[in-house]
Amino acid sequence: MTPLAAGNARLKEIRKLARRAVRAERGQFLADGPKAVEGALDVPGCVQEVFATEAGAETYADLLSGVEVTIVEDRAMAGLSDSVTPAGVVALCRFLDVPLADIAGPLVVICADVRDPGNAGTVIRCADAAGASGVILAGDSVDLYNPKTIRASVGSAFHLPVAVERDPLAAVAAAKAAGLTVLAADMHGEADIFGADDLLAKPTAWLFGNEAWGLPDELAGAADHVVSIPIFGRAESLNLSTAAALCVYASARGQRG
Repeated sequence: MTPLAAGNARLKEIRKLARRAVRAERGQFLADGPKAVEGALDVPGCVQEVFATEAGAETYADLLSGVEVTIVEDRAMAGLSDSVTPAGVVALCRFLDVPLADIAGPLVVICADVRDPGNAGTVIRCADAAGASGVILAGDSVDLYNPKTIRASVGSAFHLPVAVERDPLAAVAAAKAAGLTVLAADMHGEADIFGADDLLAKPTAWLFGNEAWGLPDELAGAADHVVSIPIFGRAESLNLSTAAALCVYASARGQRG
């Protein structure tokens, strides 16, 4: 089969998925790279088509075994991939976010107005590693299907349920309705994670705010408790994804006794 060229009409249409509005309209996104493609292939019905260069198909032969692959030219792959150096394999996928009501305990992460796709993807990865049962991207958070979000999750976006909710207060209310104690992460917390063992043992939803300005007062006030991570050195604060990893693992440890 002759590899598809960059000018192929179908590939031109697929390249439009680089825009969020087009992704939302079509309910489709691209999983770029072997980890993302592997995660997507593990979700029944998620992958609609796999594209690879001849070199990519050879390199990832084990991953693509039994999978129908459309071979494309290197230049065509560069147009499909968001990476500076494309890995040579991309999957066209359907949306996989779940309804808010499907997110249940015992450990959930709520990201409110998290704008950086690298942070969002890393938080999803940390939640997955800690055994969390779901993630909610709320408010004006970055698109779950932004290529950088998917790539930063290193496959974890396909491993656990992720819901998208425009209203952060609705996300908090849903967590409470599911029987979760909502802990807002804020540097001015009433308690810190080193002295909150009783809280950390409970079914929990951690609430994290925007990278620059944190949680608005109304949203922090909707939480059951506000918890901080103490700073023992001279650093002003922690990166969002670092803070999330500490908090989620503290809960994972607390819930496991």
